[in-house]
Amino acid sequence: MSIIEALILGIVQGITEFLPISSTAHIIITSMLFDLTFEGYAFEILLHLGSVLAVMIYFRKDLIELIKGFFGYFTNKSPENKVHFRFSIYIIVATIITGVLGVLLKDYFTESLKTPPVIALSLTMTGLFLIFIERFHKYGNTNESTMGLKETILVGLGQAVAIFPGISRSGSTLVAALWSGLNKETAVRFSFLLSIPVILGSTLLELRGESLEALTTHGIVPLLVSFIASFIFSILGIIWLIDFLKKSKLIYFAIYCFILAAFVYFYLDPNTIMAFE
Repeated sequence: MSIIEALILGIVQGITEFLPISSTAHIIITSMLFDLTFEGYAFEILLHLGSVLAVMIYFRKDLIELIKGFFGYFTNKSPENKVHFRFSIYIIVATIITGVLGVLLKDYFTESLKTPPVIALSLTMTGLFLIFIERFHKYGNTNESTMGLKETILVGLGQAVAIFPGISRSGSTLVAALWSGLNKETAVRFSFLLSIPVILGSTLLELRGESLEALTTHGIVPLLVSFIASFIFSILGIIWLIDFLKKSKLIYFAIYCFILAAFVYFYLDPNTIMAFE
């Protein structure tokens, strides 16, 4: 893999990881367009680590508040500490739900499903979910201090849907959070903070099966380039998305998903291309 290819993949990963358009779908599409193949999971691991580092740095103040509030609640049960303690518990519960379902269902969602028809279907489903939550569901007013296990369980289940190749993790968690009644600000914050343990957990599971030799298969420099690019563009993606959602609507992402799904199905699926020849 060349440095330019590693840079492109890092940029794609960073921009799309936290947007409701599926980073997995975009990495697969980019790989198809450039005819790239990866041995093992080393390259994907570095891409995801760049993204999770970005969200940890961007939300560092929130993380510090949650950690302080969580442990502080054991000695000082102030209203503020109680909110942080409960919110931390909700993140843990949603992570466990996603993790358990991910482990149980992982064998059913193999590499063989990462095909153009499946990716096109997943992008279409993501678009439909976004339209449903934007057009046919009223936003709730539940926030961190009033949310409970019901919202947490729904978000955990929603995030587990993203194990299906091409379904956006951020999209499914946002839809589930808004559908459960969380207001948009809390839904976005919960989705971002929830991504930290989920991405780290899945990355560690993948890393466990990788050897040191596998980690250097693509070359140290391309790996570093992809990691740095993923980190930088993840930060930019987070900033842009949060600002975008304050002024605009999720339906624009739905339209993008539909257009990309059509492109994948009609231009990247060999069977469809042969049918038109």
